[in-house]
Amino acid sequence: MVERTDIEFEADAAVTLRGWLYLPDGPGPHPAITMAHGYAGVKEHGLEPFARAFAENGFVVLLHDHRGFGASDGVPRQDVDPWRQIADWRRAISYLESRPEVDPGRIGLWGTSYAGGHALVLGATDRRLRAVVAQVPTISGYEQGLRRIAPEAVAALEGAFDEDERAQLRGEAPRTQAVVGKDPAVAASYRTQEAVDFYLRPVPDGAWENRVTVRSTRAARMYEPGSWIARVSPTPLLMVVALADTVTVTDLALAAHERALEPKRLELIPGGHFAPYVDRFEQSSGAALAWFREHLGRTGEPGTP
Repeated sequence: MVERTDIEFEADAAVTLRGWLYLPDGPGPHPAITMAHGYAGVKEHGLEPFARAFAENGFVVLLHDHRGFGASDGVPRQDVDPWRQIADWRRAISYLESRPEVDPGRIGLWGTSYAGGHALVLGATDRRLRAVVAQVPTISGYEQGLRRIAPEAVAALEGAFDEDERAQLRGEAPRTQAVVGKDPAVAASYRTQEAVDFYLRPVPDGAWENRVTVRSTRAARMYEPGSWIARVSPTPLLMVVALADTVTVTDLALAAHERALEPKRLELIPGGHFAPYVDRFEQSSGAALAWFREHLGRTGEPGTP
């Protein structure tokens, strides 16, 4: 049996982050894993099966919503600032350390998509982490933009960024667009059918909005987490890469893995960006679980120091 409880902790004096804590059977202290969702998502977006799989195998799991999303505080809502999310995630690690059920010397981190990029940065800069899994991670916002934005559309996109900045100077709230949408007349971050199907899967009422700030796109295009990958070592790094990924782009991830230093491992998943969550869940979750077992141990067992 796995117990899931609602938890909260302070990111700073003005913002409380909220999420779920999964506690495995048996006395602790247990090794632990901290998790968070990707771009403009919430914890209900396909992450609970991973959390439960880890907890059923003896890990305490913390899964939180980033500030401005889901159950967490933070304004403006629906705003993705990668560096703020990374700073907040450090608080999540500290929160896990404070839990009596957790062995603070055996904490791992699992991040996916945009948060997979965060996993690389945190793995390189926070030595409290003893193992890292980056699933279909963002590697280069600039390079992804070159692949996903048609050259003739760039000027209009930059113009939208500029108008948003001017509007904020006038005291207006940051402008927003859809996260996913098929209508080319409506601005959206993602238009592929697989993205639409994933993000629009049923979630509890009020848990998620199909909306994100325009300035989040500018921040994403500036974000280069792959530049940190060689610094993750000596923390063990597993990368889970989808072979037909057009969102975080397969070849960028493979090239980044080549730059990573040992100890590292690469798990290749057939399919597109969202395959690890859905039809290839058993493979992706199994690879992550094996990595955490190897480097964090299980309850009552020593992990790799």
